[in-house]
Amino acid sequence: MVHFVGAGPGAPDLITLRGAELLKEADVVVYAGSLVNPALLALCREGCAVYNSAEMTLEQVLGVMQEAEAAGRNTVRLHTGDPCLYGAVREQMDALDALGIPYDETPGVSSLCGAAAAVRAEYTLPGVSQSVVITRMEGRTPVPEREAIASWAAHGASMAIFLSAGMLEQLQSELLKGAYMASTPAALVYKATWPEEKVVRCTVGALAAAGREHGISKTALVLVGDFLGEAYERSKLYDPAFSTGFREADQ
Repeated sequence: MVHFVGAGPGAPDLITLRGAELLKEADVVVYAGSLVNPALLALCREGCAVYNSAEMTLEQVLGVMQEAEAAGRNTVRLHTGDPCLYGAVREQMDALDALGIPYDETPGVSSLCGAAAAVRAEYTLPGVSQSVVITRMEGRTPVPEREAIASWAAHGASMAIFLSAGMLEQLQSELLKGAYMASTPAALVYKATWPEEKVVRCTVGALAAAGREHGISKTALVLVGDFLGEAYERSKLYDPAFSTGFREADQ
């Protein structure tokens, strides 16, 4: 069968235990070579056939899976982060359903989480933001008109923007059409959790300049919102005056 596995954000030890075991047992591995840390391939056993999907089309990937299935081999399709975010897995799963090839999915640690760890931040802060918008700029691949950056920016919520580091001028302009101000905190997180990780803190009004100054134009998440600032309210969950199902409030 085929196992879709989330490789995690980059650091080899951030793959899940289940994902690591599946890699060790695989007969065939198809990995997203443009983003998955190749150090993870050290987990593959000797004789495992390894394919870099960055050099392949969907049809070629499916061909490898079909051939492996016909030979009674287990395949791991290794995706960056967690496959559910910008993983292009739905089209693969639908094709496998049509071919009658069984598959399962092992989640991974998203770069969304890796980036938050890198900036030592919490996306959901009381009194600041209780929502996280995960989105991307429109590029060669379009986005629905109702999901334009400016539309999401109108909410002023925490934002994690994927696949947009090469369009920082346009992104900055679109963000400023919403609830964010030029002074709203922002950060560029390049290759979160990789050895070459870089964090650049700036403001929305300085996003494009920060990208140019630090040479960041790809493989980076753009984080935006007041969750990156200093002000927030204390959590009620651990407030002595707040009762929970496990603890009575202090009088």
